[in-house]
Amino acid sequence: MGLFDKLFGSNQQEEQTMTKLNIGIILGSTRDGRVSPQVGAWVKELADQRGDATYTVIDIADYKLPLLGEPGSDASGAAAWSEIVGKQDGFVFIVQEYNHSITGALKNALDFLREEWNNKAAGIVSYGSVGGARAAEHLRGILGELSVADVRVHPALSLFTDFENGTDFKPAEVQASSINQMLDQVIPWATALKTIR
Repeated sequence: MGLFDKLFGSNQQEEQTMTKLNIGIILGSTRDGRVSPQVGAWVKELADQRGDATYTVIDIADYKLPLLGEPGSDASGAAAWSEIVGKQDGFVFIVQEYNHSITGALKNALDFLREEWNNKAAGIVSYGSVGGARAAEHLRGILGELSVADVRVHPALSLFTDFENGTDFKPAEVQASSINQMLDQVIPWATALKTIR
């Protein structure tokens, strides 16, 4: 390495710094009538305006994952799930509260992989009657075990004030600011963690 590279960094380091991060927006519900696609599309729209990463909505329903440990009908879905999660540098989880916790489908999707999650950052956007706060807290414990660093800012959407009739997503204006504050934390954490993978 020459003196110039030592002082100013090599082109390889520069290219690595300039490459945009990949952030997956994971929809955490698979049931009929779910509202997570509305929330995910809104988060992606806000995130894309930032221009600081490549944001992709990842719907776990598309992968048809069998229950972990049981024979599944679509092994290609598991392989595709591994591939898409492995490509991400960080995540935004769209989490709905079911019985004070996350959905079984999201827990299964998390459990299906290990190394693909490791040393990445995540934000959580939750919703429910109390903003999905209890589901978000359960998810934080799971993410810690998977070596995913979740950020502090947590947009919590209320079924009473951010949805009409509990089905049509119409977020309060303040929620957009909360999303951006969360991403302001996810991006630098994902950038830092990329250096140790």
